[in-house]
Amino acid sequence: MKTTSPFIHPKFQLNGLSFESAEEILNFAEGLIEEGDDFEVSMGHFLEEWLNFKEYVSVKTSGSTGKPKHIHIQKTQMIESAKATGAYFKVGEGTKALLCLSSDYIAGKMMLVRAMVLGWDLHVVAPEKDALVQYDNPYDFVALVPFQLFHSIDALHKVKKLIVGGGVLTRQLEELLEHMPVEAFATYGMTETITHVAARRINGFAKSEIYHALPDVRFMVDDRGCLVIHAPKLSNEDIITNDLVELISSISFKWLGRQDFVINSGGVKLQPETIERKLQPHLPMPFVIAAEPDEALGQKVILVIQNDGRFETPNFAKIFAHLDPFERPKKIYTLSEFPYTETGKVKRAQIDEVLRKFRK
Repeated sequence: MKTTSPFIHPKFQLNGLSFESAEEILNFAEGLIEEGDDFEVSMGHFLEEWLNFKEYVSVKTSGSTGKPKHIHIQKTQMIESAKATGAYFKVGEGTKALLCLSSDYIAGKMMLVRAMVLGWDLHVVAPEKDALVQYDNPYDFVALVPFQLFHSIDALHKVKKLIVGGGVLTRQLEELLEHMPVEAFATYGMTETITHVAARRINGFAKSEIYHALPDVRFMVDDRGCLVIHAPKLSNEDIITNDLVELISSISFKWLGRQDFVINSGGVKLQPETIERKLQPHLPMPFVIAAEPDEALGQKVILVIQNDGRFETPNFAKIFAHLDPFERPKKIYTLSEFPYTETGKVKRAQIDEVLRKFRK
């Protein structure tokens, strides 16, 4: 007889294995912890945590905008998030899905929860950059970070629906997806919202810059113009973000950038992310737009590129011609390597620290 646990759907499969009870899953998890690779050990620990008697799961934030921290998320709220994903993307019982994200973080944990709650047939592999390329299985639903997507373009014919999150999606990547036979979505969310609370289509006839809410999620803005998320099934309180948005309606918005990254140059407020989007088609290497103090302007725009010698020095004067005059960087710095989080996001705060030390 299949388990009647509210956390485990009777049709749930993991790497081709079915389970008659929660005890069987716990035995499987114990085997992973004792004999598995690192990603399998991580998955085993989460399965044990999911099936213990506590009402919450401890989750680590990514640390892209500050120091990583652990927060507690209620299991009932994670279940509601899984149901919302199933309803929005129409991925219910029997969905063949791929997990190639680390189970150390909320995105990987939630793929496991969705599989257990919704009754998916989940294939779990190492969270490598080209994980999708390595296997010939077709999938109904796959979640990738942008770095993995970049290395998986030629394998997207295996996927029916794709969600991309955990980092900024470049214009080049969106252009590569334009005519791919996959329904591709960029997602908006964070650890505190139990992954995505909104999504936008990034290819095909429905392509849009507007994010639309998942079920039972509503949006507002505060006096800074930053997004406030009302999701009573996912959080006991409204979630106040530092994301500047153009609110389209209570269930849709256009993302503009991070409020904490805004540059005030001579009284003109500039969004680094907006400038970066303009430069992306013209700079082949990783880069970020940042600011440093300036006596006349208060802050001046700077460009920081990652170049370990593999890229030729671009013609910056020609590239900057694509920007408005007040957006053009006044100084250029080169680092051999950017600091990244474990989920592939650039640590902007650490780059600022490095540059401050350099200026001293």
